[in-house]
Amino acid sequence: MDHKAFISTLPKDILADLNRTEDAPGLRHLAGHAGLILGLGLWIALGLPLWQLALVAQGIAICFLFTLEHEATHKTPFANERLNEWVGRICGVLIALPFEWFRYFHLAHHRHTNVPGKDPELLAGAKPGTIGEYLVHVSGIPFWIDMLDRIIGSAFGRDPGDFVPERAHRRVIVEARWLMLIYGLTLASLFVTPLLFWVWLLPCLLGQPFLRLYLLAEHGRCAFVANMFENTRTTYTNRIIRFLAWNMPYHVEHHTLPQVPFHRLPDLHAHLQGQHKVTSDGYAQFTREYLRDLK
Repeated sequence: MDHKAFISTLPKDILADLNRTEDAPGLRHLAGHAGLILGLGLWIALGLPLWQLALVAQGIAICFLFTLEHEATHKTPFANERLNEWVGRICGVLIALPFEWFRYFHLAHHRHTNVPGKDPELLAGAKPGTIGEYLVHVSGIPFWIDMLDRIIGSAFGRDPGDFVPERAHRRVIVEARWLMLIYGLTLASLFVTPLLFWVWLLPCLLGQPFLRLYLLAEHGRCAFVANMFENTRTTYTNRIIRFLAWNMPYHVEHHTLPQVPFHRLPDLHAHLQGQHKVTSDGYAQFTREYLRDLK
């Protein structure tokens, strides 16, 4: 049974219940994630004991806002559509991932998951196949270069890609220009106080490798086929990672029914028992197996 056949077996009332969005679960989760970032930022700013370790934790907490921005492209974290939009945009500012552009990039990824020549994630760059490629990929450097190029290019009107409809081109350009202004003001602020460097910029550089490792497990070493049960991996992990990643380790579940909000993915996982083709018992296991197969 592929994912489409599975969906057809779900009773309509169960499907409707799984698809129902709510504000309260998302707001509670957002309060916890934002509170963690603010608390760690205060720890660093005050120079409390072990503040150097807090830099890494802060970077992980900020970089994993990617998973919230990703969810916002599906309009599922909250029932309020405007709230989804603005949370997605703010996350995009914090992690240098333009929300308007990423929305269409990611939806194209869902339409053509792991299909060579069609999935924009594969077109943007193949998964690392050698130790050298792996180290460069995990460093996060290619991401920062790509996003800097994307933002500057979009601000000056460069074609955002075939997956972005023409009606959205203007929004992509305007957002990129706002991002350039925000980042310009951020850099200017460093001549007055280094605060943003210590609580935001440096932590993001330190946290990005952890996000790269996490994202590699979603489709890395999965089949290049259209069946979501084969081209996507669900990773069994602990509550801390599920919290930071907004339940996205349930990734087969998310790709099977992307309209299911993050807080209902554990329920969908229960319905999917027996259907998973690709799983890992934690990110450490996935990483060991990935490294073992590298050239």
